[in-house]
Amino acid sequence: MIQEFKIIADNLPDKIRVLDVGCGDGSLMVELIHKKKIDARGLELDYENVKQCIAKGLTVIQGDAETELHQFPNNSFDCVILSQTLQAFHKPEFVLDELTRIGKKVVVSIPNFGYWRVRLSLLINGKMPVTKALPNTWYNTPNLHMCTIKDFYELCINKKIEIDSVFGVNSNQVSKINKFNLGRKNLFSELGIFFLNK
Repeated sequence: MIQEFKIIADNLPDKIRVLDVGCGDGSLMVELIHKKKIDARGLELDYENVKQCIAKGLTVIQGDAETELHQFPNNSFDCVILSQTLQAFHKPEFVLDELTRIGKKVVVSIPNFGYWRVRLSLLINGKMPVTKALPNTWYNTPNLHMCTIKDFYELCINKKIEIDSVFGVNSNQVSKINKFNLGRKNLFSELGIFFLNK
């Protein structure tokens, strides 16, 4: 299991209802079902990923989160998860509003464009960086809205979304992020994982 999924699974209670938005091939859902006895459902745009999920026995519907989330009633899930996808939406703020409407809790993970290697690569090479966490070149990346952990933290504050906890991930190292160490962790974390309350 990848480090991100382990952190998410470890910080969710057992036997809750979860919607995994942009669930990919269903790997996180499988972990949550097996390890936490979670009732997990998925929403996925890519047809091939949907087929893989169904082959694994997962409950997944094909759809675009920017246009399909309105179908889910308010507070219909205990938790909604969006893993490394927010930056790929045309309207990320709208999607975040929908997530907080649907879920009593929300987990959002983002690749951190403020990571020091990304900053250094841009400074030295003068080109958009390609890293392990950001493997695509500028012209074929799905990322439309580059943001940092600090950017997303401030967005949550501005929208009055309660931040329960934030984790910074760098290779296999995991650390907690708070308002006092935000600048430093923004510099040294490849990935941010936010656990949000309404």
